[in-house]
Amino acid sequence: MYLEIISPEATLFTGNIDSLTVPGTNGSFQVLENHASIVSTLTSGNVTLQGKFDSSNNFDEPFNKIDSNSVILKISSGTLELQDNKIILLVD
Repeated sequence: MYLEIISPEATLFTGNIDSLTVPGTNGSFQVLENHASIVSTLTSGNVTLQGKFDSSNNFDEPFNKIDSNSVILKISSGTLELQDNKIILLVD
């Protein structure tokens, strides 16, 4: 599925991922391929991207690379919209 992470300052990430875990206002949840359409507010916490990342994915600040398949982004709040395997994540 395709993910765009956008902050007020810049587009932080665009690309394909296998799964996304976010800190929803009512609790953390994971999004996988073919998930039902959803719009959700996010609270402070970690956003975890999982996928097959290669050297073209340059994860610098504000990302923390856990391993070759997992990356974490700390956010203070945000909004997630998912439709047709495309996620738009607006973060602060």
